[in-house]
Amino acid sequence: MTLEIISRAGWGARAPRSRETVSWSKRTGFMGHYSAASASQTVREIQNFHMDTRGWSDIGYNFLINSVTGKVYEGRGWTVLGAHCKGYNTPNIGVCVIGKDRAGIKDVSDAARRSFKALYEEAQERKGGKLTLLGHRDHGSTDCPGDELYAWIHAGLPIVGQPTNTPGKPSPSKPAPGPAVGFPLPSGYYFGPASGGDRSVSGRYERRFAGKTDRAWLAEFAQQLSRRGWSVGKGRTYLGGAGNDGIYGSEYATLIKAFQKDQKLTVDGLLGKKTWDAAYHNALR
Repeated sequence: MTLEIISRAGWGARAPRSRETVSWSKRTGFMGHYSAASASQTVREIQNFHMDTRGWSDIGYNFLINSVTGKVYEGRGWTVLGAHCKGYNTPNIGVCVIGKDRAGIKDVSDAARRSFKALYEEAQERKGGKLTLLGHRDHGSTDCPGDELYAWIHAGLPIVGQPTNTPGKPSPSKPAPGPAVGFPLPSGYYFGPASGGDRSVSGRYERRFAGKTDRAWLAEFAQQLSRRGWSVGKGRTYLGGAGNDGIYGSEYATLIKAFQKDQKLTVDGLLGKKTWDAAYHNALR
């Protein structure tokens, strides 16, 4: 993923009243925050609040990310001392995700997650070493950055779909993981809804193909996507509700569509030979 950062001039930042720099040798952590406000809140509005209401010299964060669009904004920047976590501003780069944390709702989009991870990778590249991932609540009596973002940060920033590459150092393609498995259904058949007719294999009737049940084959496909780095399974980004049970429904359709889009295939949510083969033969990018 190419990291694009909207500069201070780009979002109309006010000039800071003062600034203090921090050397990379003193940076040891990368701390996530959230604004606890609407994702429509502008960076300039946050800066105005920090400077005019809190009396700070500038916006408190080093960078900000919109929780919906994933756009990244320069706050104080890489090596300027922030004001995001009292007592821990020198060692930590503070990154605020602009948005709320609402129970039962996914508030941080995949685009925002990819941007957060790309920013973290860029920080480590500039540091020339490892930075510890933290949430604001690790060093403060606060709910920030919200349960969703906090759990994701401490899970190591798992990303759905195409993984991010270290900025400036494109990674060569890697072979698809595991041995290739041929498409198990007869010609013209596909995994799809039970309402799709005889050639639409849903897993609801446990038909057998090539020595296994249709449920086992559909679960095998999802497992292959997991091997490719996708977040698949109960409680995860895809198949998070019922889990990888091999019974085609809306969750499998969503997973298949996302993979088809990633591979630039026809996006219809139906698992046919082309989509199956892409999972086992197409290199990781």
